[in-house]
Amino acid sequence: MFQNFSGEMLALFGQSLWETVVMVGISGVVAALIGVPLGVALRLTDRGGVLQNRAVNGVLGGIVNAVRSTPFIILLVAIIPFTRLMTGSSIGTAAAIVPLTIAAAPFIARLVETALREVDAGLIEAAQAMGATTAQIVFKVLLPEALPGIVAGLTITFVTLTGYSAMAGAIGGGGLGDLGIRYGYQRFLPDVMLAVVVVLIVFVQAVQSLGDWAVRRLSHR
Repeated sequence: MFQNFSGEMLALFGQSLWETVVMVGISGVVAALIGVPLGVALRLTDRGGVLQNRAVNGVLGGIVNAVRSTPFIILLVAIIPFTRLMTGSSIGTAAAIVPLTIAAAPFIARLVETALREVDAGLIEAAQAMGATTAQIVFKVLLPEALPGIVAGLTITFVTLTGYSAMAGAIGGGGLGDLGIRYGYQRFLPDVMLAVVVVLIVFVQAVQSLGDWAVRRLSHR
């Protein structure tokens, strides 16, 4: 067992782990930049929201639901032309970031919307009574109050992206998933596959622990 772990294989593990970190990190940050404003828009335009607009909410909700209901492996293949347009290639780490971002953004939007729903309506009404603008309500009431929930949602997203990044390896997306498929499965090296699983478990545990710590700090401000 583990007799296949030469210096070259360990270097390959290090490179694959770095590719996974890059894929998850970049796609998670970009998806958050898209998903958080989208989640705020969903909450503001929802029934009882500050900017209630059922038509706009219906369109945004429909787009979010459509992307979320598409299995990730199908999304990977379906947007290959768009991925190639954005990155010049349909394989590799950079190419995998595109579908990962598209899959994560609507997921984050729903989590943010859920977190914002938990904000006490009395706080919003008090802010409106004092003449607060929509922007002030968003940045001084909604987001600060919902921040622990939003961070918890982002943590869930990063953990989910880790699994998605491994799935992207099935079509040459790079990272630990690609390493496990090419060496652990195709070359019949079960020790490599086991090592990939262990590294992914440790990586997910680290992400989850960091997210839980941030939530605790924000909850006790």
